[in-house]
Amino acid sequence: MKKAIALIITAALAVCMLAACGKKEEPAPEPTSAPAVVDTLSGELNIYAAASMTESLDEVIALFNKEHPNVTVNANYQSSGDLIKAIIAGGVCDIFISAGAKQMNQIDIEADPEVNTDGNDFVVAGTRFKMLQNKCVLVVPDGNPAGLTSFDDLKAAFDGADFIFAKGGAEVPVGEYTTAIFESLGIDEAAVESKINYCENVKAVQAAVKEGANQAGVVYATDAYSAGLTVIDTATDEMTGKTVVYPAAQIKTGENPEAAAAFMEFMMTPEATACFEAVGFTVLK
Repeated sequence: MKKAIALIITAALAVCMLAACGKKEEPAPEPTSAPAVVDTLSGELNIYAAASMTESLDEVIALFNKEHPNVTVNANYQSSGDLIKAIIAGGVCDIFISAGAKQMNQIDIEADPEVNTDGNDFVVAGTRFKMLQNKCVLVVPDGNPAGLTSFDDLKAAFDGADFIFAKGGAEVPVGEYTTAIFESLGIDEAAVESKINYCENVKAVQAAVKEGANQAGVVYATDAYSAGLTVIDTATDEMTGKTVVYPAAQIKTGENPEAAAAFMEFMMTPEATACFEAVGFTVLK
């Protein structure tokens, strides 16, 4: 009897195994593709930026447009002083990047009222930040006709009959930094005014030296790099009176706050900051 039961169990197991072997495996479900991300950004984005940012910011804009092709980015590069005048006059500006804190302060209601004397309120609260750092450098044209070796040579150079110095104007940040450099060197700017070519922005200073029209000038390190100018010396923070910092902020006269916020964030991505660092900027955020 026991032998018969064992045979029955063995036969049953064999049938189960044959059934299992004969069962077809169900194919694995194909992975479903993720839904495409819809780019909701469109329209125009107006950026007012210091002239010294022309080359690097143009590259960042091109990268941004690869991700957001429906946004038309208009970049207005001028001296920071001229740009704030345009903003105050009602210019449509979504983002402002200044080459100096003073110019941003002049339109920021939260800034020192001694700087923002008119109580201008154009900066969108909570969007302002210190974005980049630069350096002021002494540059000369090819051949260095004045024979300069450092900033210390400038005072004597102004005594030369043919020496003309290219300098940013009073409302241009690089001009303010240069005035501070003169003071640190003991140069009386009023006394040598006849030998100074006052330029509308740093790019005009760059061009005057590059073309050899003037024998020296002070520009930002980034402009010297972009133009391939010969750098003779670099000013310290003590010479310029402050660190050369570029603040950025969204502006209330803008008409595309969504795209502005996206661009402000994009500027701090690794691919964008690499564009700034490539020409000599130090990224602060």
